[in-house]
Amino acid sequence: MKVYEGANIRNVALIGHGHAGKTSLVSAMLYTAGATQRQGRVDDGSAVTDYDEEEIARKMSITTGIAYAEWGKTKINLLDTPGFNMFVHEVKTVLPVVESALVVVDGVAGVEVVTERVWGYCDEVKLPRMIVVSRMDRERADANRVLESLTQAFGRTVTPLQLPIGREKNLTGVVDLVRMKARTYQLGGDGKGKEGEIPDDLKDAAQEAHEKLVELVAEGDDKLMEEFFEKGTIPEEHLVPALHDAIREDRIFPVLFTSGLGNVGVDELMDFVVDYTPAPTERGAVEGEVTSGNGEPPKRKVADSEPVSLYVFKTVSDPFAGRISYFKVFSGVVKNDATVQNFTRSSQEKLAHISIMQGKTAVPVTELHAGDIGSVAKLRETLTGDTLGDKAAPIQYPKVHLPEPAITFAIEPKSRADEDKLGPGIHKLMEEDAMLRFFRDPQTKEFLIAGTGQQHIEVVVAKMKKRYHTEVNLKAPKVPYRETIRGRADVQGRHKKQTGGHGQYGDCKIKMEPLPRGGEFEFVNDIFGGAIPRNFIPAVEKGIKDAAARGYLAGFPVVDFKVILYDGSYHDVDSNDLSFQMAGRIAFKKAMEQAKPTLLEPVMSVEITVPDEFAGTIMGDLNSRRGRIQGMDNKGGNTVVKAEVPMSEMLTYGADLTSMTQGRGSFNMEMNHYDVVPAQLQEKIIEKAKAARGEVKEEEE
Repeated sequence: MKVYEGANIRNVALIGHGHAGKTSLVSAMLYTAGATQRQGRVDDGSAVTDYDEEEIARKMSITTGIAYAEWGKTKINLLDTPGFNMFVHEVKTVLPVVESALVVVDGVAGVEVVTERVWGYCDEVKLPRMIVVSRMDRERADANRVLESLTQAFGRTVTPLQLPIGREKNLTGVVDLVRMKARTYQLGGDGKGKEGEIPDDLKDAAQEAHEKLVELVAEGDDKLMEEFFEKGTIPEEHLVPALHDAIREDRIFPVLFTSGLGNVGVDELMDFVVDYTPAPTERGAVEGEVTSGNGEPPKRKVADSEPVSLYVFKTVSDPFAGRISYFKVFSGVVKNDATVQNFTRSSQEKLAHISIMQGKTAVPVTELHAGDIGSVAKLRETLTGDTLGDKAAPIQYPKVHLPEPAITFAIEPKSRADEDKLGPGIHKLMEEDAMLRFFRDPQTKEFLIAGTGQQHIEVVVAKMKKRYHTEVNLKAPKVPYRETIRGRADVQGRHKKQTGGHGQYGDCKIKMEPLPRGGEFEFVNDIFGGAIPRNFIPAVEKGIKDAAARGYLAGFPVVDFKVILYDGSYHDVDSNDLSFQMAGRIAFKKAMEQAKPTLLEPVMSVEITVPDEFAGTIMGDLNSRRGRIQGMDNKGGNTVVKAEVPMSEMLTYGADLTSMTQGRGSFNMEMNHYDVVPAQLQEKIIEKAKAARGEVKEEEE
C-alpha cells in the first residue's frame, strides 16, 4: 500500500439525514476508484462501510464506517456517518478529524431534520462543506426544488457547481459550471464519464449559473472583482484556486448532483473533492487543551516535521481482533511498532501492526504521515478521546462533548449464565459507543441502561445477543421516589425485652424536623449528663438510618430530615448496641406518624427540539404530563422547548415524541430536583408499592 503525505490526502465525512444515500455514494466512489471489484449495495448487505450484522439486518448505518479511495495522486479518506436521529451523535465524534464534509441530501426530499442538525454541528467547528444531492435518478427527484430547499435553509452562499443532465430515470450526466463542459454516463455503468459539449437545451441555464458562481467567488476578493468587471468572467486558472479558498473559508457551499446507485457524477465528485476541499496540511495549527499554568493552549502544526501526536476518535470492540482504535495523525510520522505515551492516561502503548481501514478489512502499512487516518489493534488502556504521542512533547487534544442520553431502561438477564456475562459484554459495547450508559440504581437496585432512544437500546441488546451470547429483558425503570416530612415531631423510642439471663434495654428521645430539599439527613447529639452512654449514640443513629432506608409510607428512602437526640435512659447490664438500634428504629417510626410524611418524585430538565409546526402539539402534551415550561427558543425552523417534567411522565416519551412529530423531533433530559407528589397521585403510588411489597413478602415466605 502506497504511503501518502498530508498534502495529497483529503479527509471527508459524509453526513446527512438517514436514507439520503451516503453509504451508496461511498460504495460508488470506491468502485469507480477501483478499490472494489463490484459496487456494494445496502440492499444486499455488500456495502463496504455497513458491515456490522445489525447494519445489514436493518439496512441503515449505526456507526461510522471508514474507507479510502485512491484517486489520481490523492488518497481520499471517507467517513460514512449514520443519519438517523438515534445515532447522529456519531457525526460529532468524527468532525474534529476531517477537513471537510459532504452533506448528502436526497434528490426528492431535500433538506430534512437531520440535515439541519449536522449542518449546525459543522457550523460549531467551522468546517468547510460541499452539498451532494444524491439519488437524482429517483422518481420525482427535482434539482430546482432541492436548490430552493437548500437556499431557504442555509442562505444564498449555497450555489450549484453543476447542473444535472436529464431527469429521474433519464439522468445521463452533469454540466461542470467551472469548466463549462458536460460529462455523460451510462446509468449503472463503471462510473467513468465522457466529456463533451453542454447540450443545447441547457446552454442558457448553464451560462446564467456560471455567471452567478463567478460573481459569488469574486465577492470575497478585490483582485478577482476587478478582473470580473474588466473581462465579464474569470478564467479557469484563477477561478479554481479562488473557489478552493472560498470553500475552505466557508464563504461558499457548492452543490453537486449525483446518483450513487446509478453511478452518475461520482468521478466528477471525486475530482471536486481533490480540487476544492482542503488538505490536512492547509488546516491551521491544531490546539490542545490548556494544561500549563500560563493558560496558553499548546498548538501543533499538521506537518511531518513536528513531534508525533495522534487522537483516537473511535473504538471498535471486535470479538476476534479485540479492541481496535481508529486514530488521526495530527503531527509527525507514525511508524509500525512505535512506542508512544498516552497523555490522557499517563501510560505507554506500543503501536504494533498499524493499518488503514477499508470497511472491516485492515490493510497493513509501515507508516502514516501527518494528516492521515489509521487504526491499530490491542492497545491496552487507550479509549476514544485519548491523545497519544511523543513523550518528550506532550499535548492533549480536546475530547468531544456529547449530550446526555435521553432514555433509560431497566435491564435484567434472562438466566444466571446471562447474569455473569452481562457486565463484561456491556462494558465492551460502552468502549465503542460513547452515548451508552450502564449503572445500578442504588435505591431500586435495578440495573439500568441509558441511550439516545429505544432503537439505540434495541441495537445494543441485539449486539449483546449476537456477539456475547447474552440475553436480556428490557422494561421501563422503576421511578426512584423518595419520602420526606413536612412537620415536626418529638417522640420516645423504648426497646425492652426480658428473657432468661441478660435482657435488652434501650431508650431514646428524639426530635425530628424537615431539612431543605437536598439536605439528605442530619443527626445531632444533644445528650447531656450521660443519659445515654457515648458508645451507644452511634447505634441510635444507625437504627434511625436503617429505618429511613426502608421508608415509612411506601418503602422508599426517607430524606431531607434532621434528628436531634436529646434524652434517654439505659440499663447497666441489659443495654447494648442492638438494643439502642432497635430504640432508634421505634423512635423513627413514631416520629414519622407525627411529622406529616409525604412522597417526593424526581423532576427532569427536558429540552425538546422539534420543527416549528409541531411546537403547539408539544406544549399541549407537556402540560398534560404535569410539565412546567421554562422557556422557548427558535433555531432555524426549529423550536427548542425547555421544561421541567416529572420522571414518571417521561418513561415512554421517546416513542410518543416520534409519533407526534413523524420522527422529526429529538429530546434529552437529565435529573434536576425532587418535588412533592400531588396528593391525588400519592395514594395510588403508595397502594401500588404496598401491593408490590406484599407480593415480595409472600415470595419470601
